[in-house]
Order: sequence, then C-alpha cells, then structure tokens
Amino acid sequence: MMAIVVGLIFWILPAPSQMTNGHLGLLMLAMIVVAIMLGFPTAFTLMGLGTMFAWFAYRSQNPDTAVAQTLDLMALRAYAVMNNDVLISVPLFVFMGYLVERSNLIEKLFKGLHLATASIPGSLAVATIVTCAIFSTASGIIGAVVTVMGLLAFPAMLKAGYGVKLAAGSVTAGGTLGILIPPSVLLILYGATAGVSVVQLYAGAFFPGIMLAGLYVVYVIVCAKLWPSAAPQLSEEDRRVHLPRFAEIISRTKSKNVLAGIILAIKGKRNADVPMRTLLTNLFIALLPALATAMLMGSLYLVATAPEEELPEGVQAMGLAAMAEEPQSEEGLQEPEGSEKREANFSPATNSQETAVSEETSQAGERKPVPRWWWITLCVFIAILAIIYAVFTFVRLEIFKMLLGSFFPLALIILGVLGTIIVGLATPAEAAAMGAFGGFVLAAAYKQLNWRVLKEAVFLCAKTSAMVCWLFVGSSIFAAAFALLGGQEIVNDWVKSLDMTPVQFMILAQVIIFLLGWPLEWTEIIVIFMPIFIPLLSHFDINPLFFGLLVALNLQTAFLSPPVAMAAFYLKGVSPPHVTLNQIFLGMMPYMVIQVFAIFLLYMFPGIGLWLPSLVYSN
Repeated sequence: MMAIVVGLIFWILPAPSQMTNGHLGLLMLAMIVVAIMLGFPTAFTLMGLGTMFAWFAYRSQNPDTAVAQTLDLMALRAYAVMNNDVLISVPLFVFMGYLVERSNLIEKLFKGLHLATASIPGSLAVATIVTCAIFSTASGIIGAVVTVMGLLAFPAMLKAGYGVKLAAGSVTAGGTLGILIPPSVLLILYGATAGVSVVQLYAGAFFPGIMLAGLYVVYVIVCAKLWPSAAPQLSEEDRRVHLPRFAEIISRTKSKNVLAGIILAIKGKRNADVPMRTLLTNLFIALLPALATAMLMGSLYLVATAPEEELPEGVQAMGLAAMAEEPQSEEGLQEPEGSEKREANFSPATNSQETAVSEETSQAGERKPVPRWWWITLCVFIAILAIIYAVFTFVRLEIFKMLLGSFFPLALIILGVLGTIIVGLATPAEAAAMGAFGGFVLAAAYKQLNWRVLKEAVFLCAKTSAMVCWLFVGSSIFAAAFALLGGQEIVNDWVKSLDMTPVQFMILAQVIIFLLGWPLEWTEIIVIFMPIFIPLLSHFDINPLFFGLLVALNLQTAFLSPPVAMAAFYLKGVSPPHVTLNQIFLGMMPYMVIQVFAIFLLYMFPGIGLWLPSLVYSN
C-alpha cells in the first residue's frame, strides 16, 4: 500500500523546478497517508505536517512574517475547534457508553434474546447481532461492544458448535453497527466537519442502521439453513427455562396459557402456596404489551384527530403564511391594501376584541374524524396481540421478564436520548447529558456503581475525548494548510474537468472511501478526506445529509477490512488461542459484501434515510 502511494506521488507530481504551492498540497496529502500507515500518531502527524506546510505557504508570500502567521493559524484553529458546541456531546456520550457497559445488563439481554429466538435458525448468532444493535444504540463505543460480546457471545457460539467464521463475523459486524446507529460519534464528527445538523444526521441514520442489522440477521438465517453444521440448533438443555413454583402449579392444574391460567387461579380454587399478590403482579406483567399498545394508539388518536388551528377573521397571519398571502407584482412585494388604515385604527380595544374572538374560535374547535389509517393500524395491532396472547405460555412469560429486566432500562435511555434529539426537544449535547445521567443511575440501580467503576469510566472518557479533540485540532490545521497551498483548488478543477454526472461522482467518492477504509481508520478518513469531498457537493447538487449517510454506511468497512480492521483485533484479544486472525478476517468478508449491498439500497431508495428527517423537520 505504501509503495503504491509513494509511486503515485512521483508519477503525478511534476519535476521539482515546476512544482507550485498546489502540488505541495498534494504532496502533503500523500505524506500524511504514508506517515499514518507507518504508525505515527494521527493527530500529531496532522498538526506537524499542517504546521510545516502552512509555513511553506506563508513563506512564499512574505518570509518575514511566515513564523508569526503560522503560529497565529495554529492558535486560531485550536480555538475554533474548542469553541465548537457540537463536540460537547462527544465526552458525554462516551461516558454514558462506559457506564452502560459496566451495568452488566448485556449478559441478561443476550440470554433473554437467545431464548426468545431459540426456534429461529442460527438463534445464537441472531441474538448476538440484535444484542449488538441494542448495545450500540445505548453505547456507541465500537471497542466496548465488540469486546463485551467477544467475551459473552463468542464462547457460547463456539461451545454450541458454531463455525468460527460465522461466529466471528456475527460479533465483529454486529459490534460495528455503532458507527451508523445513533448516538454515533462518527455522525457527530461528520456533522462538525461538514456543517450538517447532527440532529438530522441522527434521524436519517436510524432506519439505515436498522436495515443493515436486518440484512445481517437475514444472512445468518440463510447460512444456518444452507449449512446447518455451521449453526446447529440449541440443545434442549440450553433452551430450557426454569419456571417458578407458582407457574408450575398453574400450568399443571389450570392452563399453560398465562392469561387463562392466572385468571382461573384468581377466580377458582387455588393452591395456598400461590399468594394473590404474586398472581396479580404476573397478570400485570403479562398485560404490559396490551397496555403499551393502548398508550401508543391513544397517542396516535390524539395526533390524528387534533383540531386544525384556524385564524379568525380580523386577525392577520404572521410569518410565512403572511408572506404567502401578501400580493406581489413585478416591482417586488407590495403592502397589503388597507395596512395604513389598520395601523392608524389600532388600539388596545381592537386588540382585546381580536383576542376574545381567538379564544372563542379555539373553544369551538372540534376534533377531526378518525382517519382510516388509524383504524387499519388498530386492527393490525389487535391481530398481533391476539396471536401473542394465544401462544403466551408461562415459559414465554419468564423470557419476557428477562427481557423486561434488561432491555427496558436500556430502552428508556435510548428513548430519552434519541427521542428528544429526533423530536427536537433537546440538542445533542443536552440529550447526551441526559444519557450520561441515565447511565449513572442505571449503574447505581444495578449495584455496579463504585469508586473503581466510576474512575475507569471517567479515565476512559477523558482519554477518548482528548483523542477526538486533538484529531479535530490537527485536521483543522491540516485543512487550513491544504487550502492555503491551493490543493483544494487543484482537486476541484481536476474533478470538474472530468465532466462527471452526479451519479458518477457519487460512485467515485464511495469507491475512494471504500478503498481508504482498508489502510485507514474512519476517524482519519473523516478528518482528512471529508474536507476535500464536501466543497464538491454543491457543484454536483448533492445533499450533504444524504452524502453523510452513505459515508457512514460505507465507513463500516474501516472496522471490517484488513489490514487495519480494528474489530478483528478487539475480538482476537478476547478469543480462545485456537482462533486465528485469518479466520476472523474471513468471517468478516461476507458482511462487507452486505454493506456494499446496503449502500446500493440506500442510494436507490433515498427515502430510507431521508424520510424521517423530512417528516420531523418538515417545518
């Protein structure tokens, strides 16, 4: 790889006597790639090369002030990065992730999911991917997810007879979902680099992340069907769920169905060993799906039948509505007729009259009729609940309790963080603060919060945040030097001279990012190469939000592609000695193909990523 890069440098650049500042910029870009591949620290290499080449750029204009201007550039770029409000959410999300990781919920969640999916082919691998997706949503830290699942799920799959490649691929691919699924640090960095709203990026990445996890699950099920030896069914011992005494009594004497058995036990003669409080508690737990459905449909009813707000006569529309109603002519916007008269006749009395009319109109507003889609949705949910309660045995009730005790706390944090961001109730920094507090409370509630855990979480949070901030400082200095030398202009002129269509440019950009994912990490690609691509988006009329979603989906390869493939090294560090690095690499290859297919689907159907942002931020 380094030989190819060095060879391209000497082939593209002209002779030293003919080199311009723009060529120095291209040389700087090539040198940073070689230096990173040699193992130099990315942030300080960016700062060092950026400072040196910025001095070259200033020296070519005025040698006397080159040093002072270079030092001023470094200070101003560092201050601009530290003054970026978007980056406040990075340490808070990282702190939340480390606290959630140490709450020991993931083991319970994985056990509940693999029992719930026991009848599905490849159930352990499916449970691994789903657990990784949920853990990524609550954490967003790739190394933590892969390491925890490597300690928890990987040995369980090997013990059950799963193939090493399928098991390793499930852990590594599932663990990297945190790159795309919010709250993703990558999306924060891309938003800060491209000037795109992180809130909209989070909303746009939600469904592509679910789609990619679903494609992984489909691949595992297909592999389990085609090659049963690679993913054997769980044994009866592994699938056994131990019932409490009251459940065994009711199952044996009344009914195996939860609702029927508990209702019969409450109404009829029951065993004295089964307290009424136990029966009512388990009945309430069994009815939770129906209660959640009722709350959801009630909320949808209130939204669907909300009365329309109509302005009463005599009240002037304001904002965009007023602009739309004002008459226009060739000379521009005109004042509405009678505006001077209204201004002259305005008085507190007329103001109070208009207020009274407005109040009467709001009181007289009636709810709209219930739309057809609400009734269809209600029928679908009723049918689903009927199927669920028809097969809801006491065994499934115990599995539901496991999921309730592990998934429900995580779901509250996920809804509290992502829900407030997507709906617009909180900024990413505010939601991250809520998530960090939620992780703190969660660790305390599960009795895992002590001085050692808190110290480790704070230390790792500070370490990760410092890495991200120094990367941004280095990339900011590097980008400024690249622009001063005119390297961006050369790249822009070269791309425009190719006379490409937007589709061809998108394909070229994604291919370059995919290839860069082999030798470089995603952080280096974001901070070094995104500032080169982003100025070209306006020329090809490409939405930066949509481009960012494609990049996030594409950069999953940076964790799954050798020789870097950090996910493979995370897993190798906690895997048994007989599992080789080559086996892990081979297990990741099919998931890279799935990622390419997911990029194709997102490009062909942009609504997968753009529908939710357009729905939430339509105003």
